[in-house]
Amino acid sequence: MKKVFIIYNKDKVIAKEIYDISIEYFNKKGIEVTNKPAKADFGVVIGGDGTFLRAFRNFIFKKNLYVIAVNAGSLGFLAEIKKENVLFEYENFLNGDFKSEKRYVLQVEIDGKRYYALNEVVVSKAGITSRVLRVNFKANEEYMCTYKGDGVIVATPTGSTAYSMSAGGPIVKSDMKAMIITPIAPHNLNTRPIVISGEEKLTLKVEDEKRLGQVIIDGQTNRKVTIEDEVKIEYSKYTLNLVIPKNRNYYSVLREKLKWGDNLC
Repeated sequence: MKKVFIIYNKDKVIAKEIYDISIEYFNKKGIEVTNKPAKADFGVVIGGDGTFLRAFRNFIFKKNLYVIAVNAGSLGFLAEIKKENVLFEYENFLNGDFKSEKRYVLQVEIDGKRYYALNEVVVSKAGITSRVLRVNFKANEEYMCTYKGDGVIVATPTGSTAYSMSAGGPIVKSDMKAMIITPIAPHNLNTRPIVISGEEKLTLKVEDEKRLGQVIIDGQTNRKVTIEDEVKIEYSKYTLNLVIPKNRNYYSVLREKLKWGDNLC
């Protein structure tokens, strides 16, 4: 390990503190800090989950590049490594004594332009209106259904604990390759979330020619769509190799972050 690419949230004091500590540590280890992710041997992201969602595209195009995500935010589902353990986790990683998880990445195509999503793709109403949005779904070119409501979420297992869960979707273990389709405020009460194979290729279209829809990708990219546009969603060939704490257990993370399974009564 000779080169590291680091991204940190410059708006957070604690992220700058961790960045300074990291720079000092890597300098002592003789590791060069590069500004070119393609030349890096590993990556570090310092911030909250929002920072990570903005940063992950820098790391998916180089095969076998590992990313260490340090939590300088609040929840920390993606950035799991705590500030007080950062040097310990760096040391373990450099010694080859670490755990990692492969995270699958969605590929989204709209009008010939390609985007990538780690958490979710949302097709929703463009603006506040009382009228429902109709979104036609096809899976592998076969008609699946038409969702009617405020919109629909297509989430990865990584994103199953984000917007999809808030809209009533299930939690899906993050190392699985699946798609979670969750309606947002559905017009029909019998419209429920569904989990489908990650091998499916989805095509989404807004049905009403008088209505604008919008596609929001990981809460970062926002694009308007009309009845003329097809939104194609499938899993990309790219994946993300995320370093996780050595003592990390997925179910303990759910209990800690979400109070999942706790008896709160």
